[in-house]
Amino acid sequence: MLYLRLMMKGFLLAMLTVVLGFAYVAWSIVDYGSDSEQSGADAALVLGAAAWGNKPSPVFRERINHAVKLYQSGKVRWIVFTGGTPEPGYPAEADVGREFAARQGVPMTAMLVENQSRTTWQNLSNAREIGKQFGIRSYLLVSDPLHMRRAVLMADDLGLRAFPAPTQSSRFRTFSSWSRFLARETWLYLGYRVFRQLS
Repeated sequence: MLYLRLMMKGFLLAMLTVVLGFAYVAWSIVDYGSDSEQSGADAALVLGAAAWGNKPSPVFRERINHAVKLYQSGKVRWIVFTGGTPEPGYPAEADVGREFAARQGVPMTAMLVENQSRTTWQNLSNAREIGKQFGIRSYLLVSDPLHMRRAVLMADDLGLRAFPAPTQSSRFRTFSSWSRFLARETWLYLGYRVFRQLS
């Protein structure tokens, strides 16, 4: 009986350790994405998000708008859009992003597209190769605040000189949607950090 109680206490302690560790990582992700100070760089690298036909989803629209502001304020000279298509014949995210930015006055000559990737890792890896061709050496990574820590870690592993440039607003306006996204991003961050799972 004593042995069983000790086993139960050990199990509960282990579970508490896991929960507290997960909570700490989640808090660090929130804290990292809350820093909105952004210096200049050669290019804004917009990480892909869903496009609804020829229109960006609300999440993608926020990223595009933020990159446009960075360009118009003179903090970057280029905008690099990333993101492929979910199925053949469907517009690529990067192409939709470029068209949306062009309608806001960004010259086509100031924008590059990488329209083959489907994951954050591919966004960054493919953009790196395109950037090399145009002499781009530094980037401001544009994405949602909760996505920043994982994206910057991946960029560092790829040898990119990249700095966080989180959007100032997000579609995750309710606590329920925000917490679900945070839980998912925490899991993905740990998966990449520990097991180098690419996503």
